[in-house]
Amino acid sequence: MKNQIKPWRVLTAAALALTLGLGALTAPAAPVHAAASDLDLAYRWAPVHYQDTDSTDYDADYITAVNYDGDWNTLNNWDNQDDSLSRLQAKAYFSVTETSSHWYIVYSFYHPRDWVDYPDFGLDTHENDMEGAMMIVRKDGSAYGKFEGMVTVFHNDFYSYTPSGSPLTGAQETIDGTTRLASYGGFSRPTTFQEAKGHGIKAWDGSDYAGTDVVVYYPSKDTAEVPSGGNDRDVKYQLVDTFAANGLWAHRSDTQTFASWGTFRGDDGRDNAANAAWGWDDSNDGDALQRGLLATDPAKLVSVYFGNLGTFSRTYTRNGYTQ
Repeated sequence: MKNQIKPWRVLTAAALALTLGLGALTAPAAPVHAAASDLDLAYRWAPVHYQDTDSTDYDADYITAVNYDGDWNTLNNWDNQDDSLSRLQAKAYFSVTETSSHWYIVYSFYHPRDWVDYPDFGLDTHENDMEGAMMIVRKDGSAYGKFEGMVTVFHNDFYSYTPSGSPLTGAQETIDGTTRLASYGGFSRPTTFQEAKGHGIKAWDGSDYAGTDVVVYYPSKDTAEVPSGGNDRDVKYQLVDTFAANGLWAHRSDTQTFASWGTFRGDDGRDNAANAAWGWDDSNDGDALQRGLLATDPAKLVSVYFGNLGTFSRTYTRNGYTQ
């Protein structure tokens, strides 16, 4: 017969604690995630970015900062683009707005030129060019949330994409395709593709672009590299906060940078033809969606563009464009 432990000799953890004067024990608390900074959020969801380049002028397709040449005068950016390749360090602007249900992260990619490789009279070119993408991230209790969809800027049109498994459906706008994810920096992140010369952005189609010239940019919190050529497949781009002190948003009323609200000043090709994020507009999504909403009121745009939103708030807890 096996030895039996007398019931009176068994102490529960709680009883033992009380016996020792430690007080009642409770189950370990669930881990609490520290609030992620805007830079952390932006890095987490920053895309692996494929930039097509044209062999007639590779560096005219390199992404960089608006003040890449050391000043905020956008009337000289076309001319200064050829002066020194070392100044064309890869940077992308980001902004984070927040509701109780979602984060919206806008990424803006700037080029000094929107250009063509044939003689023209300025109708198809303009100084300065900024296009981008907005990521829809649901707050799910984790540190960085869950990626639900993406809207990209392709000149005067917006394109909508969702990753596999997203609950979002089309509503006023159709879903234009699937956002492919790529692993980099320990995260599975969205991917984007930007055309050469005109620089419109759509979702990456999964191609490896064998035999073509493409720069592949990878996000970084602190490193900005210059491509070694038009077919460099490993270049880091630095994330720059749109709302940083003396940054892009701080210059929104600077007349040497902007000709009007959200429109860059430029005098090569078509005058004043490029827009910052708060000036982006889809030309045919209706009068109810005003210019700039992709950045300034993304929750409204998402509520119109997408269906099956689930728990969804239109009220901002943070919005640097309006607060």
